[in-house]
Amino acid sequence: MGWRDMISFCPTPNFRNMFQGRQDEAELRCGHTIKSHGAELARNHKHDWLILLLLLVIEIILNIIHPFYRFVGKDMMTDLKYPMKDNTVPMWAVPLYAVLLPIAIFLLFYIRRKDVYDLHHGILGLLFAVLITAILTDAIKDAVGRPRPDFFWRCFPDGKDEYDRWGNVVCHGKESDIKEGHKSFPSGHTSWSFAGLGFLSLYLSGKMKAFDRSGHVAKLCIVFLPILSACLVGVSRVDDYWHHWQDVFAGGVLGLVVATFCYLQFFPPPYHTEGWGPYAYFRALEQINNSNSQPVNVVGMAVQVVNQPNSNVDDQILSSTYDAMESGKT
Repeated sequence: MGWRDMISFCPTPNFRNMFQGRQDEAELRCGHTIKSHGAELARNHKHDWLILLLLLVIEIILNIIHPFYRFVGKDMMTDLKYPMKDNTVPMWAVPLYAVLLPIAIFLLFYIRRKDVYDLHHGILGLLFAVLITAILTDAIKDAVGRPRPDFFWRCFPDGKDEYDRWGNVVCHGKESDIKEGHKSFPSGHTSWSFAGLGFLSLYLSGKMKAFDRSGHVAKLCIVFLPILSACLVGVSRVDDYWHHWQDVFAGGVLGLVVATFCYLQFFPPPYHTEGWGPYAYFRALEQINNSNSQPVNVVGMAVQVVNQPNSNVDDQILSSTYDAMESGKT
């Protein structure tokens, strides 16, 4: 057996192709669970979790401070006299479907795959998407101070309007209603919905390989379901006269853009061949395979073959090659 044959007998494995083409085998080889690597993973991302706490504090402060009280004249009241209605989607329900529902789905995938990286990064990315969206939304709300469509009845609950010498409103309604009446742009319900459910839609499209070019359009029905739900929440904000249509449109775009950026921090694009798993999973899998593989000493093997007494054919081949090199034929 010649040294050339021995080299070809030990080919270098292509781990990238293994990840792309053999998903089930790649999933089984990692086996990093919450019990084995959860604490270590949380410690490695401790600064990210601290930033999340900081974002939460900023969001609370933005909800406490007063928004900008924009000038509202009598001639502007034509578009601000819609009736005050209760929320079709109450505020307490938004974190349930925009945060807890996606986390529950992440847990279902964890039960199936036992991948702590997928669970951790899914939750971390979702929370970043929602909190960053919330801060941007409320910061813009406080800075713009656009009146809601029902502002007239918030300002004058008895229907008797009053204005100062400059023509600005002099409200005598409840302070909390007036404060909330200056927070129309953009829609918080809509931005939260598109941030949380948009992140979930991206997550599902990657897990189901919705863009694997196989032509299974039925996958898109599941992918678009969270987006449709977010759209219906936005429509309800206009129907309840809590927002103008521009508020809803801006909130939807804001939430979806932030969700996309946060998702791509932890996961490949859904159309990628590795879009079914987070970046950290493939790094961990590659480290495991590299640690298990042993380097092949090609030079040592070749010398060993040459020194064997029974390798006369190989000696003749090497001798003829050396002679050819010395005579300048090669």
